[in-house]
Amino acid sequence: MRVLTELVLASRSPRRHELLGTLGFDVRVAPSDVEEGPRPGVSPLDLARVHAAAKARAVADCEPQAFVLAADTVVDLDGTALGKPDDAAHARSMLRALSGREHRVHTAYVVHDGPSGRSLFSDSTTTVRFVALDDTTIERYIASGDPFDKAGSYGIQGPGAALVERIDGDFYTVMGFPLGDFIRRIGDLGYTLPQRTLSVA
Repeated sequence: MRVLTELVLASRSPRRHELLGTLGFDVRVAPSDVEEGPRPGVSPLDLARVHAAAKARAVADCEPQAFVLAADTVVDLDGTALGKPDDAAHARSMLRALSGREHRVHTAYVVHDGPSGRSLFSDSTTTVRFVALDDTTIERYIASGDPFDKAGSYGIQGPGAALVERIDGDFYTVMGFPLGDFIRRIGDLGYTLPQRTLSVA
């Protein structure tokens, strides 16, 4: 087993950067600029998988010797994919649709290990139930600016936590990266985490 100390994150997400940093990695950000959006006939889970794979491929092509990690999160409401809002009206519509209901959050990730040429594909799904949201709560949350870079127009961390009644599954999947799954599976590529963190067998 080799110790993995550096990786390239194919994402601008500050949340993914923060989560990977907690594991002791030296994280370099290299956004893929892959266009995200709905695709007719593609389920929300498969959409997350398609986006993650495309991001990883785009960055790995430019950085063939790097350890590249890409991820994508999609909110799934009754089989409809909710991505990032275009504007306040779009965010308002999504939050009203989610109010008082259950939905699922899918996060898929892809790792490409340049030196070995091997790749790892994985995904995780968590069920989230929202509290009933009145207009005042929705407008206050939109005014905070928090919804605008997040799938489904909310984040479970920060002020968006007040919108969530309960979850069934992995918290980090909703935050944008299933950290535990990644820790458990990194050994499949022959790596261990930096020494200051503890890998779970």
